[in-house]
Amino acid sequence: MHTHWKFSSLYIHPHTKNWTVISSDSDVNVNSLYRAVTELKKTQETLNEKLGQIELKCVQTFKVYMTLDPDTANPYLILYDYGKKVSDGDIEQNVPENPKRFDKSSCVLAKEGFSSGRFYYEVEVQGKTGWGLGVARESINRKRTIILTPEEGVWTVILENENEYSACEDSSVSLSLRVKPEKVGVFVDYEEGLVSFYDVDSRSHIYSFTGQTFTDKLYPYFCPGLNDEGKNSNPLIITQENIYEDFYLM
Repeated sequence: MHTHWKFSSLYIHPHTKNWTVISSDSDVNVNSLYRAVTELKKTQETLNEKLGQIELKCVQTFKVYMTLDPDTANPYLILYDYGKKVSDGDIEQNVPENPKRFDKSSCVLAKEGFSSGRFYYEVEVQGKTGWGLGVARESINRKRTIILTPEEGVWTVILENENEYSACEDSSVSLSLRVKPEKVGVFVDYEEGLVSFYDVDSRSHIYSFTGQTFTDKLYPYFCPGLNDEGKNSNPLIITQENIYEDFYLM
């Protein structure tokens, strides 16, 4: 009898009150853990935001002076303000033949190219429904329609249909942006194989091409998009202010 009592205790149901207490404690612990995770996410978002601000401030120290190269501009593009602005004029211009000119694709390169080091530039895109920005290698075929992929030698982020943003990887990557950028920053680290894009006003990171291998000279690339009956007539504007801004001024 004594032995039976000992082993029968293994089959006794726990007291209901005890389970209630345990369940209640578990609920409290889960709720506390959920609140802690939520706060951690908020902290992480704040940290990511601060890191994005610091990152942009760092790359802005590599800002360079540049102008658009009229010898590369597609005949439908209009360059003005001393090569700082470009828009699609919707009418083919009478321009001389040039081996550097893009005959099929509506784009233009900067005069300044880079074969080493780091550089950064900013472009106003306010009021536009379509645009493309990035860098292109010097040897790109300018006499046919460009395919916007790294394999073809172009690293770009584009806007289409007013609010559809994409990074033009070998397979296009759709981007969800919290706000519509009005000024875009482009940073290149040649040796690191890095091309990064930023929303300057919100001081946030948009996208980065990483692990690239550059062998050609790289030129900043600008596509103002088609005029679209005036809906996209605003120019892309290279901004040159604060090129020598002190990094420590926050």
